[in-house]
Formats: sequence, structure tokens, C-alpha cells
Amino acid sequence: MPSKTTEIEIYDKRQKVTTILQVEQLHDNVFRAMENEIFSCRLTLGTEFETRLNKEGKHEIIKITKESDFVTRRFFLTSQFKESECILLGDEIMKQGGFWQVDFGGIMTINLPKTSELSIDGIFKIFDFKPTEIKD
Repeated sequence: MPSKTTEIEIYDKRQKVTTILQVEQLHDNVFRAMENEIFSCRLTLGTEFETRLNKEGKHEIIKITKESDFVTRRFFLTSQFKESECILLGDEIMKQGGFWQVDFGGIMTINLPKTSELSIDGIFKIFDFKPTEIKD
């Protein structure tokens, strides 16, 4: 089956939450995340997973079939970090083959290839920025 990009609704029965995620469909019920799911730290860019459809027609994850090839870190942003600085950081992340996104105007997710030598902590130090990191 040729892969295609689409959006699917994912229901997490543990958290009782439904979200929409941009994915690449690899097989009938196997997908690769094309973005980071904000409410689930296990669904990050590049993660491959298998689902089943529930009675409501929403996808429920059965298992993760392949972990992401990216290191993912999430931070709470404050007004201390200016938009222009965020864009500079994002440009550098993209040059390294990574990805970044900001959700709800205050949660930054950074994905860097596991082989990247870019130090996010070092960049934060240059800007004298001390964000709170969100841990699993």
C-alpha cells in the first residue's frame, strides 16, 4: 500500500480524550506520526503505531511498533522567550534535520535526530532562558 498523509482521530481510553493527529498511513491500521501529539508523550514525530477502530469509528492504539528516531523534549514557554528567539531556535533545529512546534502559545516541543550534536540546553543558556521542561 503506498503511504499517504492524513488526519485521524485517536481516542485514549485511559485519559478519556480524543485528539486529531497528522499521520502517514503505512498499512491498513499502521501509522507514522507526522507531528507531536500534545496530550500523549509517547506519540511523537516519527513514532509508528498500530490501531483498531472502536465502536465510534475512532482509532485506539494497540501498540507502538517503532519508536521515533528523534529525541523529543517539551518545555513551558514564558514571556521571557521572545517570538523572534523562538524562530531563530526553530531555524537551527530545522537545519539539523529536526522539527519544532508550539501548541497553545506556550508549550514548545522540539524533535532532534538522535545523531544531532545541537545542544538545546546550550542555546537556552546563550539566551539566558530557563524554561520548565515537561517530563513524562
